[in-house]
Amino acid sequence: MDTLGYWIFTGLGWAAGIVMLVLFVLFVQDITQTGSAVRRNFPVIGRLRYFLEKQGEYFRQYFFAHDREELPFNRATRNWVYRSAKGVSGMIGFGSTNDLREPGSVIFVNSPYAMLEREQQCAPMLAIGSDCDHPFMARRIVNISGMSFGALSAPAVRALSRGAAEAGIWMNTGEGGLSSYHLEGGGDLIFQIGTAKFGVRDEHGRLDERKLKGVAAREQVKAFEIKLAQGAKPGKGGILPGAKVTAEIARIRGIEPGKDAISPNRHREIATPEDLLDMIARVRDVTGKPVGIKTVVGTGEYPRRLFEAILRRGVASAPDFITVDGGEGGSGAAPQALADHVGLPLSEALPLVADLLYESDLRERIRLVASGKLVTSDRVAWALCVGADFVVTARGFMFALGCIQSLQCHLDTCPTGITTHNPRLQKGLVVADKARRVARYASRINEELDMLAHSCGLSCAREFKRRHVRIVQSAGHSVPLDQLYPCPEPNPATFLH
Repeated sequence: MDTLGYWIFTGLGWAAGIVMLVLFVLFVQDITQTGSAVRRNFPVIGRLRYFLEKQGEYFRQYFFAHDREELPFNRATRNWVYRSAKGVSGMIGFGSTNDLREPGSVIFVNSPYAMLEREQQCAPMLAIGSDCDHPFMARRIVNISGMSFGALSAPAVRALSRGAAEAGIWMNTGEGGLSSYHLEGGGDLIFQIGTAKFGVRDEHGRLDERKLKGVAAREQVKAFEIKLAQGAKPGKGGILPGAKVTAEIARIRGIEPGKDAISPNRHREIATPEDLLDMIARVRDVTGKPVGIKTVVGTGEYPRRLFEAILRRGVASAPDFITVDGGEGGSGAAPQALADHVGLPLSEALPLVADLLYESDLRERIRLVASGKLVTSDRVAWALCVGADFVVTARGFMFALGCIQSLQCHLDTCPTGITTHNPRLQKGLVVADKARRVARYASRINEELDMLAHSCGLSCAREFKRRHVRIVQSAGHSVPLDQLYPCPEPNPATFLH
């Protein structure tokens, strides 16, 4: 025992000595550095400030923030997605915590004669690009928005691909090109052409029609989307740090491995509405498939000029769909100045574009797709009431995959394996299990859309109009959406003067 006690005592002494040495080194570093006044005035102890500041984000998320007050997504919203993805009942007891006095809240106008169960229907398929050689018959309303392989890990893309196929929804590839992981599930895909033309570019970064034909030859690729801007960073191209550009990602994108993949902030070929229509026609002629655009709206001037150009050329020149991304989008890494302050939120942008489509009499020609924090059935139903034909969400499906909103998407340290290429962290994402969760979430949100429609006396969600929803303006006062945004009558002549 004496010998054992001696060694224990000696070990504790060595440990204490090492701790004291480390503290002394930190003390010297702090009092001699000039970058931080706190550390210089309060050596060693001042370092706790940065640790506690960082931990504050997580403590607020789990312990202190109210269920419905946190951003970018509050706990109630995340829990709804988690329960849907896990197949847990959406029933609640003792009333809702949703405060219907809050401005901006949506209230659906229920009918005294709700649709009887035997008369209820599911939202039917809707064609995109009916005049194309290969129209796309889209089966469901809510689908997966653009997230690139590279921004997402391989297991995450595989799970999304399998889940999308099981639920009958489409998956947008994002601007990172087409990988085997996108194709794995066998479901419908929309190939996104970003400003860098990843996957369909030549050695100079220009559109390569031979590669474009190769992508279009894939039966699963149903349509193409030309990305002009995304909600997280209007006016800024995609950013994939070099640490995440593996040899596989570089091969798929057609770039060098290990180097930052930074897309131009716009397509070099597109500087006017006429240029955009030329690009749409070129891609459609090469592929024979529907071609649309994705953009962020800052004013009505640009979409108006685009619709003017379409009417001058002829309706056949129009894009087959327009995806309107709200300024509150944000699955990609983005400069805070752009994420916080550029681009209209979807609540303003979507009615604006929808009204211009009605006024120009292009509403039946161009399908309208809404994107921007639409992760629950009520928000999707609002978008349908405004005028959207489809809704896409990225972060909703990230939550279905298990995202915990750790805000580390751009750091390659995602704790759930969704946005990291670290094999150790990816092991936590079991593809088969997460694919089932993706499918369950997609099915639940699409089914609940019809449930809301049935409560409004409609046979399915495709019948939603602006009169079916009210928007709270102040406590105790709501206004029908069709009064806030009266739907204009078609008058294309106004666009040509």
